[in-house]
Amino acid sequence: MNSSKTIVNSWNEWDPLKHVIVGRADGCCIPAPEPALDAKVPEDSDMKGTHGPRLKDTVDKANQLLNDFSEILKKRGIKVDRPTPLKHNQKISTPDWEVESMFGCMPARDILLTVGNEILEATMSYRCRWFEYLNYRPLLQKYFNEDKNMKHETAPKPRLTDLDYRKDYLSDKIGNKKRLEWTEKKFFVTTEEEPLFDAADILRFGKDLVVQHGFTTNLKGIDWLRRHFNSHRVHAVNFPGDPYPIHIDATFTPIREGLIINNPQRKLPKDQRSLFEKNGWEIIDSAQPAHNTPPPLCYSSVWLSMNVLVLDPKTVCVEKSEVYQAEQLDKLGMEVIPIDLRDAYAFGGGLHCCTADVYREGELKDYFPNQ
Repeated sequence: MNSSKTIVNSWNEWDPLKHVIVGRADGCCIPAPEPALDAKVPEDSDMKGTHGPRLKDTVDKANQLLNDFSEILKKRGIKVDRPTPLKHNQKISTPDWEVESMFGCMPARDILLTVGNEILEATMSYRCRWFEYLNYRPLLQKYFNEDKNMKHETAPKPRLTDLDYRKDYLSDKIGNKKRLEWTEKKFFVTTEEEPLFDAADILRFGKDLVVQHGFTTNLKGIDWLRRHFNSHRVHAVNFPGDPYPIHIDATFTPIREGLIINNPQRKLPKDQRSLFEKNGWEIIDSAQPAHNTPPPLCYSSVWLSMNVLVLDPKTVCVEKSEVYQAEQLDKLGMEVIPIDLRDAYAFGGGLHCCTADVYREGELKDYFPNQ
């Protein structure tokens, strides 16, 4: 008798969530300077020139919030797994480079992409995140052992030599105007030396995958995804209003079938909207953030306000201080669950960032039959 059960299944961002990974803040470090990371840290950030382990009290606070979030999900009948943290505060190296420390394992979304019965480990484009997948290996091995149909895949590990990065991005004072010009021209810190992508640049819409081309995902990475998911349609998008285009969840967020909220400062260009318009999808401006600045020592922008976790087409988790985003989603007919997470933002992002889907109900559908 076959005792195998289906553990891994997720085709989109909004079907009912039943099993999820929630990250941990243990041992998280502010990484030392490196090419891809330097370009990401805003010039006026308090993180410039800072690296090493994060303070214990901030780690403890972030872990408490992540634990509380996990308990809220469990009370709603969602199974929650957690990674096994490595010792992140240690030097790591390959034959090509050495860095002072790793990053952490709070943002599971960044590295793990679930498409159907497959969980794919992304390449990652930061050297400090090269070994990050190891935090999740005990879970993935468990799923593989228990679900005979689960596919555990890993994208080719990039070398991440200096050839992967444009030196132009390393000068100290480029300025936002120049950065926006470069974004408009799709001139990013990563070159096309080899395939690079972070899972958090990818949104799943059934048969279609929408992938942001930016700092952490290059065109070669998108081409690799197109070849790998060859029964899917893979679409490259970019958002010219973002001077630091990294990860898509604070820019373009599907809430349910037919509805997407889009950062009003980073609108999807007209020529890329036709896929959605031809198929009756509505793209609306997201609400404004409740904060004028991100928390201390945080990579992300104030637009983590729209980094929400959809539990099902009628239910969404929103950071509790983001009252405008909560109000907008409430008016759109969603049950809004407020979650206290702002003091964990600095460890890798918001509510969607700190999770990775394992199982959502539902099956593969074609949401964009008119291509």
